[in-house]
Amino acid sequence: MSGTEKDEIRKLKKKLKQQEKKNAEIRDQMAIERTIFANERTLMAFLRTSITILAGGFAAIKLSQQLYIEIVGIILMPIGLALAAYSFFRYFQKQKLIEQHREDYTHTSHKHADLHKKEASNYGNTD
Repeated sequence: MSGTEKDEIRKLKKKLKQQEKKNAEIRDQMAIERTIFANERTLMAFLRTSITILAGGFAAIKLSQQLYIEIVGIILMPIGLALAAYSFFRYFQKQKLIEQHREDYTHTSHKHADLHKKEASNYGNTD
């Protein structure tokens, strides 16, 4: 291999390494977005369940002719409301934690590039 081919390969490796760093940061950002969406899906699942419990309790009260089924319906309705309240509490608690992690996260690709430049200048390399 000639010297120009080696230089070209070295430059390509350098570009590839920089692109890999950028890709890692994009993956990190996408992971945060996936976490937010997962938190929202969990909220929706909790709410769907609580609405089902509420509807079951309401139906038990309205459609039953027997006292014990009405009592079951009366018990189910507060359980459904409590589950809905818990789901919002949990959602906002997790969302706060996600936002806290997002604020603590910093991009590092520019720091890696600065570090590389400083290290390269120490060896007299200016590429």
